Amino acid sequence: MTTPEPRTVAGVDITKPDKVLFPDDGITKADVAEYYAGVADRMLPFLKDRPINMQRFPDGIGSFSFYEKKVPAHFPDWVRTVEVQTADGAQRQVVVDDRRSLVYLAQQACITPHTWLSRAADLDRPDELVLDLDPSDDDLAKVRRATRLAGDALEDLGLTTYLKTTGSRGYHVVVPLRPEAGFDEVRAFARAVAERLVEREPDLLTLEARKAGRGDRVLVDIMRNGYGQTAVPPYAVRARPGAPVSAPLAWDELSRVAPGDVTIANLARRLAKDDPWAGMRRHASGLGRARRRL
Repeated sequence: MTTPEPRTVAGVDITKPDKVLFPDDGITKADVAEYYAGVADRMLPFLKDRPINMQRFPDGIGSFSFYEKKVPAHFPDWVRTVEVQTADGAQRQVVVDDRRSLVYLAQQACITPHTWLSRAADLDRPDELVLDLDPSDDDLAKVRRATRLAGDALEDLGLTTYLKTTGSRGYHVVVPLRPEAGFDEVRAFARAVAERLVEREPDLLTLEARKAGRGDRVLVDIMRNGYGQTAVPPYAVRARPGAPVSAPLAWDELSRVAPGDVTIANLARRLAKDDPWAGMRRHASGLGRARRRL
């Protein structure tokens, strides 16, 4: 059997382009590379300057996978990196600032890049706060209600919120921040908001991370708001059948768009519409006033 010729996508040679990464859907490595090349203009603003943890699936989503944080030695020099401090000392991680680097990750069978909530210029101070609404069962109405409550609570504190699907089972509520406070301060604020929500709706919401302790409640997950922690960025592909993607939504779409509805196959229809996250950074705020209101 002859080895297929590489296919060039955005200046990157995609080796084994016909390798199937999504076996139920026939989606190949070249398909994933073409997807990321096509969505790069929308996606790159949410990746730029952020360290990335790569979730790689060398033989597709039904086989062995791993997270890779440290830049592999074979990565080309034109892929930007940044030094970060970890428990094991300093290491360099990938930063994706251009289409070619994004496609190169797909060449490495990185289906999902996971981004830090801070940027290279100031890794200790996040410019986003994320509440991750993670359901314990398949009750979609429940996770939608939980998401709405979280968004309303943050808006009531004077913060501007943005909504996206995770491409998995829940939603993210995101607040753009000015990078003023450190991670500990931001996570403490997120915890205080989550605790207030749980007090109001103890039968619906929980802060219990252990699945055994949640029952059928929706987890208000605040743990992404920590140094070195990551979140799935907008337009990232998830390693699930159908190749769903994390998609920005307008708040009035919450009742219509389920967490896994937007996929590689149908995203183009959304890209033809107005971007619900356009101008997001103009609405970044500090937490001082919101903390006093809380």
